[in-house]
Amino acid sequence: MAAPPTIAAQPDPVGGAPAPPRRRRGRALLRALSSALIIAGALLLIDASATLLWQEPLSAVYAHLRQGKLEHRLEQLDAAKPTPVERRALVKLPDPRRRLAFAARSFDRRTGEGDPLGRIAIPRIGVSAVFVEGTAGGDLRNGPGHYPGTPLPGESGTVGIAGHRTTYGAWFRRVDRLRKDDTITLTMPYGRFTYRVERTRIVAPTAVWVTQRVSYDRLILSACHPLYSAAKRIVVFARLTGAQPRGAAA
Repeated sequence: MAAPPTIAAQPDPVGGAPAPPRRRRGRALLRALSSALIIAGALLLIDASATLLWQEPLSAVYAHLRQGKLEHRLEQLDAAKPTPVERRALVKLPDPRRRLAFAARSFDRRTGEGDPLGRIAIPRIGVSAVFVEGTAGGDLRNGPGHYPGTPLPGESGTVGIAGHRTTYGAWFRRVDRLRKDDTITLTMPYGRFTYRVERTRIVAPTAVWVTQRVSYDRLILSACHPLYSAAKRIVVFARLTGAQPRGAAA
């Protein structure tokens, strides 16, 4: 008597013989990997588009979180009282300009690299941020940075502030849109300083002359140029037009 046919040996009427379990798992892994790559590519495309149209999103979130912490620290500096020695010295300085200069020097001694110094406001391009001491990479991730070799507002000379244009807040992204007579305000714990834009120049990264002292007090803003390149620097020159003591200097 002949043995009955084995069902497992019959071919699949649709797709041939069934695939072994190992091969099915491999195909599932490939499909999952393909989906992950497609999603990653879409996210990269979104990130690149956002960077081109606005700024790099992830570093922007980091910078704004850091700004919140800097705001809190700056509020503490705003509320700090002068020492008895500073108070006696300020009383002996009736000239507001001399009080501001003294307060700026005292504030400079109390702050170091990475510390918040004040707030910078540029209405034309919608900038309002806390700026810090220092222009190293770690400093500029937190906000615009004050050139350590330049004076603080209130002291004689050229105040220098640098900022990113595409990452970490991109505070100076639209700095090229500033025009003559646009205002820039620096608010320090000891005074508020108003500057008016005079001109903009494109210079080499080695052009240290932009921070040199001139016959009047001024401010420069510096950033990489053009966008997405560090080949050159765009520098905005602004002249001091008003200084109002606040805090202890008032």
